[in-house]
Amino acid sequence: MAEAFNETVLPAEKAARYAAVAEEIAAVLDGEPNRTARMATVASMLANSFDHYFWTGFYVVDEAKADELVVGPYQGSLGCLRIAFGRGVCGVAAATGQTQVVDDVHAFPGHIACDSRSASEIVVPVTGPDDRLIGVLDVDSDRPAAFDAIDQAWLERILAAAFG
Repeated sequence: MAEAFNETVLPAEKAARYAAVAEEIAAVLDGEPNRTARMATVASMLANSFDHYFWTGFYVVDEAKADELVVGPYQGSLGCLRIAFGRGVCGVAAATGQTQVVDDVHAFPGHIACDSRSASEIVVPVTGPDDRLIGVLDVDSDRPAAFDAIDQAWLERILAAAFG
């Protein structure tokens, strides 16, 4: 895998890094049908590719409680174990089906502080081939306003290719 990306580079370089990581992820996942293995691989490869990623992982829809997310494969410090739909950034993304880009998590209504070092966050809904919600990809940064439209576009693209 290529060396980690430093967020201070130009947007075109950031997009190029995402393009390269997307290709690497697709190559590694080729032929792997297991969803947990796919999530673990995506979380690991993304976490090791970008310096502005502090916590990277999945929360999956709980099979026993369809309105709740449970922690899935991740890279980083301890994550929250369960998050109700509509609660915090992950819960809002799950409830609305829309990517959430939050520049300052402390200003987000109902933010759940799993790790007090988190400053900004992006959460992308993950859907399967039937367009049903599988869970969300949650990426936190210890830097404020660490995520932008480039992160959103590429993460949505990577997840669609990996799980759609």
